[in-house]
Amino acid sequence: MAEELDGAAVYRALADRAEGERREILLGLADAEERHARHWADKLEELGADRPRIAAHRVGGRARLLAWVARRLGIGAVIPLIERGEASEINRYDAEPAAPAHMVVDERVHARVVAGLFPSWRTRTSGGLRAGVFGVNDGLVSNLALVMGMAGGQASNEIIVLAGLAGLLGGALSMGAGEFISVTSQRELFAGEIALDAAHLEALTGQSNELALMLRAKGTPEHEAEAAAAELLRDPEVAARVLAREKLGFDPSALGSPWGAAASNFAAFSVGATIPLLPFVIGSGTAALLAAIVAAAVALFSVGAAISLLTNRPMLRAGVRQLAVGAVAATFTYGLGGVAGAALG
Repeated sequence: MAEELDGAAVYRALADRAEGERREILLGLADAEERHARHWADKLEELGADRPRIAAHRVGGRARLLAWVARRLGIGAVIPLIERGEASEINRYDAEPAAPAHMVVDERVHARVVAGLFPSWRTRTSGGLRAGVFGVNDGLVSNLALVMGMAGGQASNEIIVLAGLAGLLGGALSMGAGEFISVTSQRELFAGEIALDAAHLEALTGQSNELALMLRAKGTPEHEAEAAAAELLRDPEVAARVLAREKLGFDPSALGSPWGAAASNFAAFSVGATIPLLPFVIGSGTAALLAAIVAAAVALFSVGAAISLLTNRPMLRAGVRQLAVGAVAATFTYGLGGVAGAALG
């Protein structure tokens, strides 16, 4: 019952930021989740238990976080995550004998409804959030390991700060450059495929059949695919873009600007790398080391919790797992730094 009420709370938060038909759809999804919750409350009462007070339900941490993100960043920031969650719960009631048939159908429909709300840009948003989270994680873990290794080797505070800054800048520049090359290469690949298909369209007469087959493979009915292919072939440039997109499996508009992707990856890595370094910038000695450990631990758990939004896994488990990974990396490099420092000393 708690999951249904959490879902209703998230949908109502999304509805607050939506307008028109989308708002009505989101409110309808919230009403459906609340009906499911009332069904389980009725079942508990039939079994002799005290009827849960739905109005007194305390919304869970994941639902509160999704609602907060929706209010601050807009619906597009959370729709891909909610869609993924609905898809994972599509069979939630299949093996539950107390669940009526309409609830089973509801769960199967919800994922499709959410997916249809923002079909044009939900993938781009999910990719941006994923890149941001993992960019912060890369900067955090790599610079934490570097700083702890220097601290283990009994390096002076100035050396630790210098090494941390070098690790921050080097890693951030590498991330930014890599993302720039990646996005640029994908755009060039798409442009090359467009040019090739445009040449084929000019030279071949049977290309409409290929285009129609591709559209049919994507689920378009045969007669609609043939009509769409004929319409597209009236404009060879548009048809070439459609062919390229279907062959390569991505749309360059979803990639964003190469410079924008590079800047966002540079910024995300820098944010993560700054966390374990900052205590040594404003302090020194054991106090700075302890502060760096605490700050990094909090950040690692937070990153793990954020990753759980992408994977739809329990937030606590994801946070603890990420904390454990960072702890292993930091402990290993601290010990290795100690050994190297003793050997070089």
